[in-house]
Amino acid sequence: MSTVAYIKDSQFDELLTSEVPVVVDFTAPWCGPCRKIAPLMEKLAEDYKDRAQVVKIDIDAEKATAKKYSIRSIPAVLIFKGGEMVENIVGVAPYDKFTAALEKQLQG
Repeated sequence: MSTVAYIKDSQFDELLTSEVPVVVDFTAPWCGPCRKIAPLMEKLAEDYKDRAQVVKIDIDAEKATAKKYSIRSIPAVLIFKGGEMVENIVGVAPYDKFTAALEKQLQG
């Protein structure tokens, strides 16, 4: 069962008001590299379940948010803190790159 929910453009702004950092995985069903990092996002959601929020946005279904953040290449994982984008990791990356980026925000 997936712990990472897909959100809609209409939910995005409200999500950014979160007290904890928000990790947004911009993805698409046809994207092979996106499928490679999907288990990493699941693990991130599990490992940080009380300290961060992890969500996905399907760029085909929810174009406005992807456009707002100039998502041209996926997978793109953006981390937001206090409503601001603080990290942008594009492409397939190892799990520790995502955790390091998130840890930096949790400590900052």
